[in-house]
Amino acid sequence: MPELPEVEHVVRALSRAVLGRRILAAEIKLKRLLAGSSPTSLKRKLRGARIETIRRRGKYIVIEFDNQQLLLVHLRMTGKFVCLGADMPLPPYAHVVFYLDDDRRLVFCDMRQFGRMRLLPAKAFSTLPQIETLAPEPFSDGFDMAYLLETLSKSRRSLKQLLLDQTRILGLGNIYASEALFLARISPMKSAQSLSRQRATRLHEAIRAILQEAIDAGSTLRIDLTEANGSYFGTTERFWRVYEREGEPCVNCGRKIRRIVQGGRSTYYCPRCQKINEKIFHISFFICHWWIHLAVQC
Repeated sequence: MPELPEVEHVVRALSRAVLGRRILAAEIKLKRLLAGSSPTSLKRKLRGARIETIRRRGKYIVIEFDNQQLLLVHLRMTGKFVCLGADMPLPPYAHVVFYLDDDRRLVFCDMRQFGRMRLLPAKAFSTLPQIETLAPEPFSDGFDMAYLLETLSKSRRSLKQLLLDQTRILGLGNIYASEALFLARISPMKSAQSLSRQRATRLHEAIRAILQEAIDAGSTLRIDLTEANGSYFGTTERFWRVYEREGEPCVNCGRKIRRIVQGGRSTYYCPRCQKINEKIFHISFFICHWWIHLAVQC
């Protein structure tokens, strides 16, 4: 499932491709893709509407129109947008087609059909339950140290599981939760409420750094809205430090990366760099080298 950096890149690609265009007509081929909207109502309300802004809230794509309507889109597992010329054939799994005023078509495809769209008045957006309960954006002023410390203090869950809760910490999925914890040198198994202020500061910095790094690096996706086949996935670029690197050497210390399962999801970490008790780790590390030194002397 796309994480925040991936969705950010989809939003940027859509903005470049269709911002300012008008929708002449819409065709709905899969009715259950629409949540809380009927195909007839969506087609009627979007006819002639101009795309004013395209932005992101969490992992939702938010498309606003000049008639005070708003289209909320969640890609889920395999949802993607494709922008095609009038003479190009529709790609597989094309479920929604928006006919634009420049003879192009904006097509939403979804092989597994988990994606969702919802059309609603723009003024009702912030009161939607799934939007209202979202945590502050990770790059906003709302996600400050005070917020993070309070959130940590109220949770007995492991840090990894807390980081995946979008109502508490926004924007981290399975990949970047593991990456952020590694960057902060914190065990994914550590209880959230037991985290010290010093470690919480490291985690706060790591969350923002890992997301910004992914956005700046082009993320794990190559967004090409003219590519009709396949999905957004499949890049050979790999910059992950621990994710899906079980058994490979840690980029910091050389220790083999381990994989565990938390809440049904894979977690990757370095058992040396991410010790639960750093003091015990450093003492053990010193004793280990001391015994090696004695053994060599003998």
